[in-house]
Amino acid sequence: MSNIVRDSDVVELTAPPFFSFGEKVRAKRTIRNDGTYAGKEIGDILAKKGEIGYVVSIGTFLQQFYIYGVAFLESGYRVGMKRKELDSAGAGEEVDDPPLPEEEGVS
Repeated sequence: MSNIVRDSDVVELTAPPFFSFGEKVRAKRTIRNDGTYAGKEIGDILAKKGEIGYVVSIGTFLQQFYIYGVAFLESGYRVGMKRKELDSAGAGEEVDDPPLPEEEGVS
């Protein structure tokens, strides 16, 4: 009746979220639209494996999982992801940040 896969042994909500707001994260795999991303076709790529993003929201799903809203820099999409789909890309890792826009008249 339902296509929701439920890991019955896992209940993340008994602990604080693993990632925090503003944290830099990396997609562990390519993320495709499952039909829940408006304006894109099912199967369209929303984030590529290894793409860098930032946690912009934290919600819950099925009273069991944290869902991290991640804004990806390259694609420009904001995607809801589980912890198992993300790696931290924080301090100490070699990650190229996009250049900041130059401001006129600033020396």
